[in-house]
Amino acid sequence: MSSTEISEMQDEKQQASAWFRTLRDEIVARFEALEDSHAAGPFSDQPAGRFEVSETKRTSDDGSDAGGGLMSVMRGGRVFEKVGVNISTVHGTLGERAVAAMAARKDLPGMKDDPRFWAAGISLVAHMQNPHCPAVHMNTRMFWTPHGWWFGGGSDLNPALEYEADTADFHGVQKAACDAHDETYYDQFKAWADEYFFVPHRGRARGVGGIFFDDHNTGDWATDFAFLQSVGQAFLPAFVPLIERRRETDFTEADKDAQLVHRGLYAEYNLVWDRGTKFGLETGHDANAVLMSLPPMAKWV
Repeated sequence: MSSTEISEMQDEKQQASAWFRTLRDEIVARFEALEDSHAAGPFSDQPAGRFEVSETKRTSDDGSDAGGGLMSVMRGGRVFEKVGVNISTVHGTLGERAVAAMAARKDLPGMKDDPRFWAAGISLVAHMQNPHCPAVHMNTRMFWTPHGWWFGGGSDLNPALEYEADTADFHGVQKAACDAHDETYYDQFKAWADEYFFVPHRGRARGVGGIFFDDHNTGDWATDFAFLQSVGQAFLPAFVPLIERRRETDFTEADKDAQLVHRGLYAEYNLVWDRGTKFGLETGHDANAVLMSLPPMAKWV
């Protein structure tokens, strides 16, 4: 794109923001349907969970509107102990630290002179009631500055009690979504997820991986957006069958203990290392929405 096209991109921004809302609506409806259909096994005697939806607002330093979004959280359901599905569309100017980091990482020296940005995306984290059901994370996003644009996202599985079949099936759906666009993507983005979701101070991975990508820009916005949509649309087919497979499994106190300890690892990663958490807090987005990913209960040994 030319510099003029990059500096505008109003249609592209609207398309991306609208699609994140559509994906959010599909996921929320499917998760509530899972709650309704859970009629046997642990927690089936509880009321079916429902999402509580609230608007989030972001303001600039001068008090002007800087965007916002929707925070949708379900707590204490039959299947989901806590799940959040957030969308946001925000804009403003980046602070000095963010400008310096982005200018270096993206080779965008012009950021220092014009630090405006626009960002939209969907972010999801699910912590399950049954420890045999894996936790999961998914996000897709678009980022724009007057100097360039890019996409990022992916999804990764975080079981406390791993089943090899579940891991293989989850990765299989991710691979199919990638292969439909470029057969090199899956290996590249799987390796990126393995690196990104590694917890250095624990010397281990956060979960069993998935795919992760950032700074994705081939120069063709429509092609890259179509790939991003495929990643988002692959989420439910990758995750829901695993939950349907495991949600009626009986579990022991030791199983629940293992789940709570694993959640401690998840919390450590998100608070110490996750780049999205840091960006959200540094740019003044709603703290409750940014920290939605934290589990309702966790344990450290």
